[in-house]
Amino acid sequence: MANLYIGQEGGINNYWVAANVQEGLLGIDADGKLVPALASSWEQTDATTYVFTLRDDAKFQNGDPVTADDVVFSLNAAADPTLSPSTASYLYTFDSATASGSREVTVRTTEPDAAFLTTLTNAGSLVVTQQQFWDKYGGAIGTSDSLLLGTGPYKVTEFQPDSHVILDRVDTWWGGLPKVKQIRIDFIPDENTRLLAAQNGDLDVALSVPLKQLPQWEELSGGRVESVDDLSYTGLFFDLSVPPFDDPKVREAVASAMDRETIVDKVLRGNGEVANTIMSPPSLAAAYGGDQARDLLMRVPAHDFDLARAKELLAESTEADGFETTITYPSAGSQLGTAAQALAENLKQLGITLRVREVPTEEWLATIGDGQHGLGFMWYFSTTGDPAEISSYLLGEGNPSHIADADALELISKAGAATEPAARIDLLVELETLNAENTYAAPLWWGRSLTFFSDAVGVRTFTPYTFIGPWGNQLFAAAQ
Repeated sequence: MANLYIGQEGGINNYWVAANVQEGLLGIDADGKLVPALASSWEQTDATTYVFTLRDDAKFQNGDPVTADDVVFSLNAAADPTLSPSTASYLYTFDSATASGSREVTVRTTEPDAAFLTTLTNAGSLVVTQQQFWDKYGGAIGTSDSLLLGTGPYKVTEFQPDSHVILDRVDTWWGGLPKVKQIRIDFIPDENTRLLAAQNGDLDVALSVPLKQLPQWEELSGGRVESVDDLSYTGLFFDLSVPPFDDPKVREAVASAMDRETIVDKVLRGNGEVANTIMSPPSLAAAYGGDQARDLLMRVPAHDFDLARAKELLAESTEADGFETTITYPSAGSQLGTAAQALAENLKQLGITLRVREVPTEEWLATIGDGQHGLGFMWYFSTTGDPAEISSYLLGEGNPSHIADADALELISKAGAATEPAARIDLLVELETLNAENTYAAPLWWGRSLTFFSDAVGVRTFTPYTFIGPWGNQLFAAAQ
C-alpha cells in the first residue's frame, strides 16, 4: 500500500484501513443494510434528490466539528477524476452537493440511481475529511507525511508505505470509545513470513489467509480460521482497446480455455463457487435468497471449459495462427497465479503463448484498463454488496475495458431507475446475459475469505461486511 486515501488507491487494504478512520454520510451494517453514519437521518425528496441531516455530535479526530461545507467538499473531491481517480467512476450519476442548512446537505443525481446511497458510505466512495486539512497538504493526503483526517473511532498516527500503519483510538467518535486502544496493521506480502509470524504468536488477526497454506493455519494451536462469503468476484478481464482482444471470438476462445470447476475444486479447495455472472447470489438478497438467487444466476449462459470449441473459435478469429500475450496477477493473490498457469497450459494447445507475471498489487491495479494489457484478472471485492456495484464498473460509463455498448448503458440506467428490487435484478440479469453474449468479461468464481483470529481476540459480529465498517469497535479481548 503506497497511499491510504481510497480516492487515490482503491485496493481492499485501503478500504480496511479507512473503515476505522473515515466515514461517509451513511454506513453499512453487519447485515449489509444502510445505516446512519455522519448523517443521523436522510430522505429522498424526489427521484434524484437526497437530503441529509448531519449529527450534532459529529467531530473530526482533531476535535473540530464536522460542517456541511466539509461534507460538500469531500463529496466533490471524491467525484473528481483528477483528485480521486479511484472513486470518481462510482459516482457517475452524481450531479451536485450543496450545504442547504447549517447541519443539512442536499445531494442531487443526474438520473435515478437505485445504488447511489451505497456510494455515499465509506464502503463506497465517500470518506469525509476536513477541507482545511486537505488544503494544508494541497490534496496530497494519505501519505506518510500527511496521513488522514476523518471522523471514525481511530486516527492514523503512523504510516510507512508497504510496511505498516498504526491506528490509535480517539474519544471524538459519536459511536463511543472502542475497547482496543491501538491497532497496528502490518502489510506482509510474503505468505511464509506471515505464517511464521502467526506461529510465533505475533498476530492477533490475519486477513486473506492463503488457500494453499490453509492446512498450516488450521493447525495453529493458538487460534482459529473462519470462512465467510466475501462478496468477491474473480474473472478474466479483457481490454477491447488492445488487439486482438477487440475480437469477440478471441475473447470467447480464451474464456473457453479456463477450467473453472477444477480451479475452484483444486486451487480454491472448495472455498469458492463457480460463477456464471458478475453478480454473486448474496448480492440479490433484497429480492431473492439462497437457492432461488443461485438458480436465477445459473440460468445466464456461461463459457464452459471446452478446448475443442476454443480451437474452433480461434480458427474463426483474426488470430487463427495464435498469438503471444502477458497476464499479470497481484502478489497478494497466489491463487490467481496458479489459475493463470493452468490457463497458459491450456492456451498452449491452441497456439497461444501466455506469459504469466507476478507483480505488486499496486502495479497490478495500474494495469487494469491501461490500454496496454489486453488480458488480465478482475479480482474485485464488493464493499457495498449492491448487485450492480461490479457490473456497473465493468460494463458501465467509463469502464476500464473500453466497452462502448449502448444496450449495456441503457440496461444500467433502467436498473438504476427501478424502484422494485426484483425488477431491478431482472434488468441486471439481462445485463449479465448481454455480457455473456459478447464476452466482455468472463466470470470465473465467487469467493470466500479466510480470516485467522488468535484465541486472545474476539469479534462481536463476523459477516461479509464486518471489515468494511468500523471493525476496530467490534474487537475485544477474549477470555483466556
